Formats: sequence, structure tokens, C-alpha cells
Amino acid sequence: MSVPLPILYGNRESGHSYKVRQTLVLLGVAHEYRYVDLQPPRAERRPDFVAASPYGEVPVFIDEDGTLAQSNAILLHLVRRDGRLGGGADLDRTTQWLFWEANRIGFSLANLRFALRFAAEDPAVVAMFRRRTEADLDRLAQEFDRRPYLLGNTPSVADISCAGYLFFADQAEIDLGRWPSVGGWLDRLAATPGWAHPYELMDAKQAVS
Repeated sequence: MSVPLPILYGNRESGHSYKVRQTLVLLGVAHEYRYVDLQPPRAERRPDFVAASPYGEVPVFIDEDGTLAQSNAILLHLVRRDGRLGGGADLDRTTQWLFWEANRIGFSLANLRFALRFAAEDPAVVAMFRRRTEADLDRLAQEFDRRPYLLGNTPSVADISCAGYLFFADQAEIDLGRWPSVGGWLDRLAATPGWAHPYELMDAKQAVS
């Protein structure tokens, strides 16, 4: 009897969903991508997603080990199982960067983009998100002034996680020209075989249902 494919629930506007699907693609993990429309209230979204999601948010990943939410938890699960992309000897440093991303760039730029594109936030709140984003980019630039990727000479899920929302930087009105080493890092990632822009990888047309 064949084992069902893992399932990823996601959405094209979700950088957190993008991080997970990009990792699955780079690891060569066959899976079903199921698109979730985020416009309806959480309780009114597709029933299989509502039943599976512990928080009503994307991404949600289901495999033979069970159901996981929260993008960085899913990334750690994947690399622990596979051993590549930072899942081997670098697992502790990988984990450190994933925690940093959740508190910093995954909060700052993601919310700046949301405030500018999808909400009418107080200008003071937008300014706060912008300051935090700029500080986070300053911090990343320190790394890429010294090395090509966060863990050294090859990409890892630390890079995938920290880069996820940066591929929407223009929508957050962030000019990455101010941080050329960060731009160079994103160019290197984009040139990785199997890499795709979030709107290409996460489009509803890519989903199985």
C-alpha cells in the first residue's frame, strides 16, 4: 500500500508558507500543495484546512509523523529528518537563526508589508516597523559582508527562512540597494537550482486542489 504524500497548506501572499514549500522543493520531497484562500474568516476557510490547523493560520504541514504549524517548526522537522540544509552538525546554529528570524525579519518586514499593502495602519506604527526592518537588514549585512550564506559557504534553511519575506521587499517599500551584500545573498539564493519566486511557487495554479 502506498504511503500518502505529505500535504502543505499555504497561500501565495504568505512568506511563511513560501519558506516551507521552497525547502520541500530543494530537498526533493514530493508533496501536495493545497491552496488556502485567506480572505474568508478563519472558521470559514476550506474544511480540511480548518480541521487540520491548530491556529487557523498557514502554513500547516502534514506527514506520517503528524501535523505541524509554524513555519520554522516545520523547517526544523524537515531538516532533522533529512540531514541536509543545516540539519546535520549545524543544527544548533540553524535553530538559532530560525529563532532570530521569527523575532526579527519575520516580524518586522512581514508586518511592514502588511501595513502598507493590506491595512491602514497608524503612520507611527508603520515607522516603527520600518525602523525594525532597517535594523534587521543592517544585522544581516554584517553576516554577508563576511560570508556568502548564514552558515558558511552553502545555503541552508536558515537562509531560506530569513530570506522568505525579503522577496517581497519592494511591497514593503524597502530599497535593498542600501544593503548590497544582502542583495547579493538574495541573488545567490535565487540562482540555486529549484529556487522560484513566491508568486511562482505559491500560485494557486500550482496547488493540487
